[in-house]
Amino acid sequence: MKSDKEHYFLKLNPPRPSFTVDMSDEERTVMLKHVAYWAPYVEDGTVIVLGPVMDPKGGYGMAVLAVDNEKQLNELVANDPANGLNTYEIFSMRAVTKQK
Repeated sequence: MKSDKEHYFLKLNPPRPSFTVDMSDEERTVMLKHVAYWAPYVEDGTVIVLGPVMDPKGGYGMAVLAVDNEKQLNELVANDPANGLNTYEIFSMRAVTKQK
């Protein structure tokens, strides 16, 4: 179905391949803030799916977002508490979603 939203796939790359199993207490605090930051956007439908990917080569985070424009996307990513500890790769996509 056609959507008025722009969709993006976000890959959150950790600082090292073993990050998901050996993060420090300080890093864990940042990641808990990261999860809390995105929670309202999951609730309002801006984030379609969000979570860690358990890749055997090294875990990473992913999300699919539905935003009004690239400016909104950039603001969301820039304000993520995990941005800096981790790095983002962002790809535009053509998502097929259920219309409300």
